[in-house]
Amino acid sequence: MKQLSLLLLFVFSTCVLHAQDLESKLDAMFNAKYDANSPGATVLIAKDGKAIYRKAFGLANLELSVPMKPENVLEIGSITKQFTSVSILMLMEEGKLSLQDKITKFLPDYPTQGKTITVHHLLNHTSGIKSYTGMQSFMENARKDMSPKEIIDFFKNEPMDFDPGTEYRYNNSAYIILGYIIEEVSGMTYADFVQKRIFDKLGMTNSTYGSKTKVVKNRASGYQPNENGYQNANYLSMTLPYAGGSLMSCVDDMLKWQQALHNNTLISAKSKKLASTNYKLNNGDPIYYGYGFSVDEINGISTIEHGGGIFGYTCYGVYAPSQDVYAIVLTNSNGNSPTDITVAAAAVALGKPFPGNESLSLSEEQLKKWVGTYEFEDKTIRYVTYKDGSLYSQREGSQILKLNAVSPDNFYFESSFTNYDFKVENGEKVAYFNSRIRKNKGIESDKKAPGAKKEITLAADVLKRYEGVYELRPGFEITVSTEGNQIFAQATGQSQFELFAESETKFFLKVIAAEVVFNLDDNKNVKSLTLYQGGQEIEGKKK
Repeated sequence: MKQLSLLLLFVFSTCVLHAQDLESKLDAMFNAKYDANSPGATVLIAKDGKAIYRKAFGLANLELSVPMKPENVLEIGSITKQFTSVSILMLMEEGKLSLQDKITKFLPDYPTQGKTITVHHLLNHTSGIKSYTGMQSFMENARKDMSPKEIIDFFKNEPMDFDPGTEYRYNNSAYIILGYIIEEVSGMTYADFVQKRIFDKLGMTNSTYGSKTKVVKNRASGYQPNENGYQNANYLSMTLPYAGGSLMSCVDDMLKWQQALHNNTLISAKSKKLASTNYKLNNGDPIYYGYGFSVDEINGISTIEHGGGIFGYTCYGVYAPSQDVYAIVLTNSNGNSPTDITVAAAAVALGKPFPGNESLSLSEEQLKKWVGTYEFEDKTIRYVTYKDGSLYSQREGSQILKLNAVSPDNFYFESSFTNYDFKVENGEKVAYFNSRIRKNKGIESDKKAPGAKKEITLAADVLKRYEGVYELRPGFEITVSTEGNQIFAQATGQSQFELFAESETKFFLKVIAAEVVFNLDDNKNVKSLTLYQGGQEIEGKKK
């Protein structure tokens, strides 16, 4: 008995130390990400349905200096799509619709332009319908209340982007139609269906269809960045995101939601598998998306995930079914995305953390072994070079990035989940470019690496005149700021990036293949900027 007691004490002590180590690692990550005096985040990580980490960071209200708390309610944006897809599957199980139903069954006058568009296509973003949130003319209606049918009427006559099933393109219009189908089939409004059939059934007492006028207990205020730090988020009528993004929740309720999925409370295991399948296009290419869930992995462990971004709020959720580990992060601002930190936190909880920025010491010979140009299956070309004891990678037309060695043939990009596995196969050097579940094989070619772009230094007063907010379209802005001889740009919902000058008005980014040109009026005052990226040219007027 004495030996058993000592063994139990040892096991208990080991578990406590592991929990403390997990907590300290996560604390360090989230404290670094979310400043105590800025918009914050609520965080919950669970194992086997029980929270093993539940904390809040930053402020829920900047004007009143109210700290964030785990109970705060925030808008969850496109994570709403999970609730919509499950609602559709519930109705399918009741025999009220089929995934192969044509949308004209529910919208007889919808102009499908001779194409067959099914519920399945809507659920996994392969319908080819124009996404209304990409239409600048629609976003001018951000403050206007509209019915689902009015929204559908707005985009239904737009040209198709592609034939159904031939491409994957994230699509909010599809989920507006799905919400409308739920209403037609159930005889309830979408808001009532989700409230009565999901929230009430699961005891999600702090979740609701969003409203800007209703008093919502524990609501955290939403913010977006500007040149002075933050401003209150622009107003958005919650009738517009609808079944694609209008729900509100808290981390505790989101755990109830995830456990209901895990336990097949709302839909069967068979239907759940439909939601988490990695569907393919007509040509067999995977799309890494199911029905309202992205399909991915964390260091070999399969995950289903989704994020959300809406005026003033961003969020991300990751679930590893085989380990029953769930991580959810809700934030009350744009511009400080929780995606990467949620994935990284889930990896820590799974005991499969991603490597940090420390690099294994390798000889010059070991490093230079992998120098070369690699042509990949997706037609991209990447150059791997050696300089000052490290390897670097550059995608054609993009920035040179440092690689950190994890082993003699495995190298991670700094502060990234993306890595190379180098091998020699059939006498050829091969590079496997791994961005989590997405794998891409490259074979060495004789193409030479291009020279780096030449950057120049501009005086601080020249850079300072470019400071300000530039509106590219309603709800999407680029904020330009400076610090001494450095200039930075931050797009709505994205991280801040440094710009590098080629001339007094022309700048380039190193993190992506993009250029920014500042446009001057006749008096040499800055009137706008033009963003050149991915073959597009978008002008944003200075506010």
